[in-house]
Amino acid sequence: MRSEPLSSRLSDTIAVTRVLCVLGIVYVHAWTGLGGAELTTAAGTGQGMFRLVLMEVFGRSAVPLLGMISGYLVAGAAIRSWRTFLERKARTILLPMALWNALAILLVSGTAWLGFLRAPIPESLWWLIDELFSILTPNHINVQTPFLRDLFVCMAMAPLLLRLRGPWLTGTILLVAAWGVSGWFFPLMLRPQILLFFLLGIAARRHDLGARIAGVPFTAAIAPFTAIAVIKLIVSVPVPGGTVMSPALMPLLDLGLRLAAALAFARIAWGLAARPAMFRWLEPYAFFLFCSHMILIWLSTPLFEALTGPLGSPAYPLLLLVHPLLALGFALGLGQVLMLLAPRTAEILSGGRLKGEKQSAAAIRAAS
Repeated sequence: MRSEPLSSRLSDTIAVTRVLCVLGIVYVHAWTGLGGAELTTAAGTGQGMFRLVLMEVFGRSAVPLLGMISGYLVAGAAIRSWRTFLERKARTILLPMALWNALAILLVSGTAWLGFLRAPIPESLWWLIDELFSILTPNHINVQTPFLRDLFVCMAMAPLLLRLRGPWLTGTILLVAAWGVSGWFFPLMLRPQILLFFLLGIAARRHDLGARIAGVPFTAAIAPFTAIAVIKLIVSVPVPGGTVMSPALMPLLDLGLRLAAALAFARIAWGLAARPAMFRWLEPYAFFLFCSHMILIWLSTPLFEALTGPLGSPAYPLLLLVHPLLALGFALGLGQVLMLLAPRTAEILSGGRLKGEKQSAAAIRAAS
């Protein structure tokens, strides 16, 4: 399978999109200090609606879009050996996922076991195994890492998926879309939407849609996302005596929101890619940020409680706003320290994306 290089601007656009998406994901997992029932009650308040806007506009659409980027890139890759390809993806996706989950259990559950934090604690050997590898259920601590599990499954199927052409690819996309909105669980994928957007990424590469994003007017790219996001916010906020959307229609609305978000974020990223220097510098840390931010949020709970208090407190909106910056600062600091003191550890935990100074210098010399 022939490898097709990306244009410099499109490559920069992907880098920008990755950074923006991972920063947006932090909003979905931001600390609130409230339980499920309390969050439902608070959804109709000003702060609850503000949090919902950040989650729906910047957060929930990010993970599927990251899956789409992965499918887009795989569709242009040269896969000569399925075994070699799978081993590489195991090193860059599966191994870091398991190690970050192990760190989460050790640090978060360990702190909870000592009585300093209210957090999940291993209940059984199966709970521990499932938490490490996200086999059958989403994670309790690192709630974001099941994406990596599903992405690895997509990568394992990639040589087969790339053979789908024309109506076969279209039919598979429609079948997976139906699976995603049906709510039917099958352990091949914890979130079928990841496979759906992976397939859409392959289709986008086949039809050269990435190169066409520049031709989409900015308002035309933003308008569908804005309209669907407004509808989603209206039906998501409980209003006494208001009309409630049928639960069967919500998955369709979510899917529409994510599809519209893919176009909107891609167009925004294309514009920002005109000056990509900062995003190019941050991109190697995006994976580190993705994997580490929940550990930071869990362990910072006592500090957050002391500084602002939970959602509903006067100072909470400021804390909510700066969550991505706090998580990014933590990821940058931790990554820099590990690259300096334990470069091999930094490389493994980042799936090969972060390398120590010696390795980077050697790579530069080799490239020149």
